[in-house]
Amino acid sequence: MKAKFEKIEPGFGSSFALKEFRNNDFCNRSSWHFHPEYEIVYISNGKGKRHIGNHISQFENGDLIFLGPDLPHFGFTEQMTEQHTEIVIQMKKSFLGDDFLSKPEFFQIAQLFQRSHLGLSFFGKTKEKAGDILLQMAKQQGFERLISLLELLHFLATSEDYQTLNATNYAFEVNAQDYPRINAIYQYVDQHFKEHISLDEVAKLINMTPPAFSRYFKKLTGKTFVQFVNEYRIAYASKQLGEEDQMITDISFESGFNNISHFNKQFKLITGLTPSEYRSNLKKVVQK
Repeated sequence: MKAKFEKIEPGFGSSFALKEFRNNDFCNRSSWHFHPEYEIVYISNGKGKRHIGNHISQFENGDLIFLGPDLPHFGFTEQMTEQHTEIVIQMKKSFLGDDFLSKPEFFQIAQLFQRSHLGLSFFGKTKEKAGDILLQMAKQQGFERLISLLELLHFLATSEDYQTLNATNYAFEVNAQDYPRINAIYQYVDQHFKEHISLDEVAKLINMTPPAFSRYFKKLTGKTFVQFVNEYRIAYASKQLGEEDQMITDISFESGFNNISHFNKQFKLITGLTPSEYRSNLKKVVQK
């Protein structure tokens, strides 16, 4: 689960990227990554987990997700065993020009792009119809595919069948030179989150003093480094609660917490539920 900045390049002759995966290893990637592109992810069926910024939830019967730029997230089909198709579209805000969203005809699409900064999940008839469009787009090329994307965006922009995931206070606003540092920090946390993490060690990793590192991280992410580590640990714990029949106390220690009451407090703060409530709800969560 190495965290990384994902560089995305559209295919030759295209202004945006479209990828289709059918039950292969890459489809089930679990890396914690972010990128400046907007992203639409369609999963035809099956159960999975959404971990987007500080948002953690489950879905069933597939999903249709629209993410704004620089929202860190895991892949959504990790360990999915059902036969499924995943289609991913990634596009820059300026994929049709720097000011195309300012045109009056694109007003509703501009609002959709703005809402996506908190993460959106579409359901019901909207998910079904959009899925059909995306499956068809995978067979198209060039101008035909571009027209289909505009139709898809307008359809999503005018739909009310969605929920806002409220992945707040987590989007990055960083320059390209910051990505190696962020990647190094994420990779270190990924490798050591089960242990005590020293601020001095992380600061030294990117050649900063601890006070300078604390200010730097807070400026980039809007939160303290301790908050970030706690969220990373809770994300791991939530996965264990859903997949392992372990005692909650054991999961708490395995996730890097050395105090069960602190674990319970952080879990409730981040997910809105206690660990026991979260485990109970996993079997009840059914996406509309």
